[in-house]
Amino acid sequence: MLGKLFGAKGPAAAMPDGERAYAIGDIHGCAGLLDDLLALIDKDDGGARSRLILLGDYVDRGGDSRTVIDRLVALSAARPDTIFLKGNHEQAMLDFLDQPELNEEWLHWGGDKTLESYGVEDIWRRHPGDLARDLAEALPAAHRAFIGALDLWRLCGDYAFVHAGFKPGVPIDDQRAEDCLWIRGEFHNAAPEQRPDKVVIHGHHPVKKPLDAGWRVDVDTGAVWSDALTAVALEGTTRRFISTGRF
Repeated sequence: MLGKLFGAKGPAAAMPDGERAYAIGDIHGCAGLLDDLLALIDKDDGGARSRLILLGDYVDRGGDSRTVIDRLVALSAARPDTIFLKGNHEQAMLDFLDQPELNEEWLHWGGDKTLESYGVEDIWRRHPGDLARDLAEALPAAHRAFIGALDLWRLCGDYAFVHAGFKPGVPIDDQRAEDCLWIRGEFHNAAPEQRPDKVVIHGHHPVKKPLDAGWRVDVDTGAVWSDALTAVALEGTTRRFISTGRF
């Protein structure tokens, strides 16, 4: 699939000298789109030194969650400086494994597709505890370790990377996991004086085309519905978008 580059306006936030990063939005079980976007990034960077940052929501909704995690585990070995952040869907998966009876709603958020990708069958007729047991047995140790080790947020230069966003008025070091994974409108509508002192790169909230609002950048373009998996390329004070979709 063809990629597209977009110029992006915003404040003069900068990456550290000599560093380029590609921050990738919500994948949601779309392994083919991940492969396509990584190929576009490889073509774009032309062998330059660059870092990948993945913003979470690797599983659920799409049909290839297991394959996506396979790809990311391999990527972590091939490119050990890659940053992998946790999304609310990874947390929901872990919560289901830990207490399935209390977290059955995960199945309705696309967790059923994740179970199917790991070979768990007859999902809607079985007790959540049985499903969690089967998933735990089918989940490779490397997958469980990968999901369990995901970060909530990371800083790089003048940028903060997080899955959903930050609670307005709260220092980044004091943010709760729940807000980093789940927040939406309160963050999107934060008053200027309550915004972080970093430009925030996030996903979680699907948009029809990648959004650069100046102080925050949303790269969740709803891949599972749109076939558009998007990354923002950050280098110096420039920002631009690369996507498998057409906008």
